Amino acid sequence: MFELPDELVKLGKKRIEGFPVEGFVKGRGPQTPTIMLIGEAPGENEAVEGIPFIGRAGNELAKSLATINLSRDEVYMTSAVRSRPYLWKEKKMRNGEITKRKYNRPPTQQEIIAHAPLLDFELKNISPLVIVTLGNVGLQRLLGKEATVSEMHGQIIKHPVQHLASLKESVYKWSTEEYIIMPTYHPAAVFYRPSNRDILEKDWLNIGEYIKKSTAF
Repeated sequence: MFELPDELVKLGKKRIEGFPVEGFVKGRGPQTPTIMLIGEAPGENEAVEGIPFIGRAGNELAKSLATINLSRDEVYMTSAVRSRPYLWKEKKMRNGEITKRKYNRPPTQQEIIAHAPLLDFELKNISPLVIVTLGNVGLQRLLGKEATVSEMHGQIIKHPVQHLASLKESVYKWSTEEYIIMPTYHPAAVFYRPSNRDILEKDWLNIGEYIKKSTAF
């Protein structure tokens, strides 16, 4: 199993200080996985357990992996941000009482930059057959703001990826190495728009076909 160096974890925690986030979830999986999965950020369950992609979205992801005969242990799971971004909102209880609770929210660009060194390290040190981005945040972290999952999902993209120019700057530069990237929707997309399930199933079939062709002798 691949492990981020302790000093890099400490750096990630330090760089995210002051933002409305909680918890810290390391990437998990082998150093030479079939797939490297890149999501956006942990949710509530992940932040509590310290494990990526669990809960309802994790179950959906496991189903998608099973359709191409892969398990969680055969893929590397990570995200653009490692701490859960949250937003306080009021919620009305059944008894009429108003309470406040934390809700998930997308990470900001500043939060993504704060944790950029961690994903940069993983991209340099993990050797997947293919990178699968889950949703726009992971895709745009690699390919820039112009990249959208609605236009690029299911495609095979060979391209350099963005990495932080330096720890003192908030700008990216392109890698010299090219990566194979196949974008798809985040597994939670089926909860908000059930019609996305058909798209996801087709995308995962494409991912499975690419893996078959790439590993055929």
